[in-house]
Amino acid sequence: MRELGEFALIARMNAGRSFGRDVLVGPGDDAAVVAAPTGRYVVSTDMLVQDRHFRLDWSSPADIGAKAIAQNAADVVAMNAAPSGFVVALGCPAETPVAFVDGLVDGMWAEATRAGAAIAGGDVVRSPQLVISVTAFGDPRDRPVLRSGARAGDTVAVAGGLGWSAAGLAVLAAGADTERFADVVAAHRVPRPPYAAVLELAPAVTITAMTDVSDGLLADLSHIAESSGVAVDIDSAAVADPALDPVATALDADASRWVLTGGEDHAFAATFPADIPVPPGWRAIGRVRTGAGVFVDGAAWSGPLGWESFDGGERRVAGE
Repeated sequence: MRELGEFALIARMNAGRSFGRDVLVGPGDDAAVVAAPTGRYVVSTDMLVQDRHFRLDWSSPADIGAKAIAQNAADVVAMNAAPSGFVVALGCPAETPVAFVDGLVDGMWAEATRAGAAIAGGDVVRSPQLVISVTAFGDPRDRPVLRSGARAGDTVAVAGGLGWSAAGLAVLAAGADTERFADVVAAHRVPRPPYAAVLELAPAVTITAMTDVSDGLLADLSHIAESSGVAVDIDSAAVADPALDPVATALDADASRWVLTGGEDHAFAATFPADIPVPPGWRAIGRVRTGAGVFVDGAAWSGPLGWESFDGGERRVAGE
């Protein structure tokens, strides 16, 4: 990077890329112009820091780039919006190999394309370690779906896998056989949010509340419960995934904890009115009820809910 320089790098990042219809003005000016067909847009930003959110000995550059885009795209889709563009800020040491940045950018573009959008611009700076900050823009499909709309009696449902990223992290942390458990390791390295499960829903389908599962299923459902003034009760049998059992057995771990509190799968968790069938691509996992907090099989959950950035691990919030 020291030899290539900032502007040559930016030109290299954007060479041959197609920006699609939503990016009206892409890289090359002081700012990008992104379409807002409905006169408004959804915006979210997230940051990844080396050795906090990823490790260079565990993930390839393309994995890291794809993960950076996926976690931001999932936030936009969780608001019932279609991704329309991304802006990326990259900080890296001067001695970073250009080939590493090429892989990073390829991973970003691959996931941006999968999400149906393009990278509209960004910034590059020198920093002591690798830092990636992504801002995502989205076009609301109808109305934004908030965390505050769940009502007692609603069905809780999820789209996408749960616990796979946490299982993959456990395999990597234990130094276990990554080839034997390649599926969960891949899920940790590159989450695959099921965008279509939301974006292809018929307009008549009502979602009362929604979030992506980033901090852990119970942690993220607790946000819905708190914002909506309700309680959420999860059926442990409905979320159990037998495919995780061999991994848990090999590591002497509890697969149910991965599913309930693991996070970083970027699945979608939502609530639907009880009088409509759960849409295709979704599975019912519980109910919204009166009260407060989160419950599992009718009992208030008193263990860790999921990830908390500033305490370095899991947080505890009890149901009531």
